[in-house]
Amino acid sequence: MSQLFSPFAIGPVTLANRIVVAPMCQYSADDGSMNDWHLQHLMSLAMSGAAMVVVEATAVERHGRITHGCVGLYSDSNELALGRVLAAARGVALPGTKFCIQIGHAGRKASSERPWEGGGPLKDNADPWPTVAASAIPFDEGWHMPRELTGQDKMRIGCAFVDAARRAARLGFDAIELHMAHGYLLHNVMSPVSNKRTDAFGGSRENRFAWPLSIAEAVRKAVPDTIAVGARITGQDWTDDGLQVEDAVALGAELKAAGLDFVCVSSGGIHPKIRISVKPGYQVPFAEAVKQGSGIATRAVGMIGTAKQAEEIIASGAADMVALARGMLDDPRWGWHAAEELGADIPFPPQYARVAKKVWPGAALARPR
Repeated sequence: MSQLFSPFAIGPVTLANRIVVAPMCQYSADDGSMNDWHLQHLMSLAMSGAAMVVVEATAVERHGRITHGCVGLYSDSNELALGRVLAAARGVALPGTKFCIQIGHAGRKASSERPWEGGGPLKDNADPWPTVAASAIPFDEGWHMPRELTGQDKMRIGCAFVDAARRAARLGFDAIELHMAHGYLLHNVMSPVSNKRTDAFGGSRENRFAWPLSIAEAVRKAVPDTIAVGARITGQDWTDDGLQVEDAVALGAELKAAGLDFVCVSSGGIHPKIRISVKPGYQVPFAEAVKQGSGIATRAVGMIGTAKQAEEIIASGAADMVALARGMLDDPRWGWHAAEELGADIPFPPQYARVAKKVWPGAALARPR
């Protein structure tokens, strides 16, 4: 029996299988509000065969967006637009599909161009906005200087996370994921690469982790127990003076103690000049270490592309779940094809029954790679 297609519980939410659609920024929102692009994108992914679809990184305040095109959940208009898209995705989703939203704040990586516009800091004629960070250190040469976080900033942003989580709960999301990775604000505060403070907000790991953990605790308390709450965390910063896998294990344990149900273990993003050795499954060892060392339900992500690779990750116990992004964009029916390859059965819309082998035996379509 395929382990990839076995059920798994993350806190109060039971997934039909171990496949998750990773959050993928589309940079296409209108002042934080989703539109028809997101409608087709999430409706397609809702039929992918994944047990859970994670909505892209969603800013908790307007200045917390990465770009002008990033989704937010900081206004009634944002909530209304997201509700429309979520309802449409649920309407076509395979039976049992769960929906999660990733909420975060871009910190010093905010006020940026869309990737296809260059991906650098917004120029003066492109309506840039002020940014904040643990320390007043730019993301890279030529980037804007962020303002050092104050106690007032911490209070405002913490409340914004709680408010966004409550909006997500009101919309009916099954899970909420806090973005604590990729160099964005919560990761920026936790990493010694970017946090050079000498006050109670910096220095030791305990000091650097305290505020992000307080946000995790506040979000957990703010939403119903029927909603799973988790976080995307950093497996390592890929530099000797940054976060290491031991820090990820400690963070996983702290998040579990705070009442969180799962973590997704990614890495990198704290500084653009740090080079990462990317290969298939390159982050899986981090997920395995966090799972074994903290006991929290753990998801692996990063260059996971084939059904056999995903099956091996789950069957070996390296992670409890796998998340795919590029693979799902390349093949929006990835879960159907993985089930076919691994001998598992999953539900599919009867309107599309003619592509199923059991309906038309011997008529499988060729899928060149």
